Amino acid sequence: MSPTQLLIVYCLGIAGFSLIGGLLPGWIKMTHTRTQLVMSLVSGLMLGVAFYHLLPHSAAMVGGSHGIDTAVWWLMVGLVVMLLLLRVFHFHQHDFTDEDLAQHDRHQHGEHESPVHGLSWVGLGLGLAVHTLIDGVALGAVMLASSSAGGLIGIGVFLAILLHKPLDAMSIVTMMAAGGWSRKAQTSANLVFALMCPLGALLFFFGVNVVADSRNYLVAAALAFSAGAFICIALSDLLPEVHFHSHDRAKLTLAFLLGLALAYAIGSVEPAGIHISTH
Repeated sequence: MSPTQLLIVYCLGIAGFSLIGGLLPGWIKMTHTRTQLVMSLVSGLMLGVAFYHLLPHSAAMVGGSHGIDTAVWWLMVGLVVMLLLLRVFHFHQHDFTDEDLAQHDRHQHGEHESPVHGLSWVGLGLGLAVHTLIDGVALGAVMLASSSAGGLIGIGVFLAILLHKPLDAMSIVTMMAAGGWSRKAQTSANLVFALMCPLGALLFFFGVNVVADSRNYLVAAALAFSAGAFICIALSDLLPEVHFHSHDRAKLTLAFLLGLALAYAIGSVEPAGIHISTH
């Protein structure tokens, strides 16, 4: 399968999982503990992908004596940008029970206000839309960086996004439902959100060739930037939300370590010496 075909398969998978995530609140009850376990697993996976895959890819593409310095510089840019997005939009609300929603809103707006405002989902949706576009850029960049290597390229980034998008979609739909929005409006928002990551991936994958002279540098910068974004999401958003709670510490820790191990193990299904062959 060519890199283009593989990217299309990845995009279809991510869009499908995201759509399912938005539909899950009407099908099953996503308990607090189940959500925390998924978040622990995804945070470990995102950290592992950032350090084992994205950052080495970037340094190898830049090459030379300044490869590491350039990659780390762009990593810091991605980390700071994602941190600012988290601060501005307050997105990644992953608690789905009525009590959790009410507690979250009291923390944000005070004890005496309505549990969920009708437009509470707008900031959440905007923040997650920008975030998922960055995820798409990460996927498109890693496919471009490894396009000559063959095999299951980009599988680590794909899995990190695939497992994360349903939680984001559930957040948007749940907040809209709590705010009184119709099922049709929820479905429309879910569909638009599901297409955001594939849109970012395809635009970057096919659009970067327009600037052929700077192609390698742009791809390397996008990889390192995405690594910084992944690290920020894992360390400043997902893990603090998990460790705020004292329950099931052993389960949550094991899930986190499993995510790291999975990210490392992904290297065995990628082409041998991919970081060297990329350069």
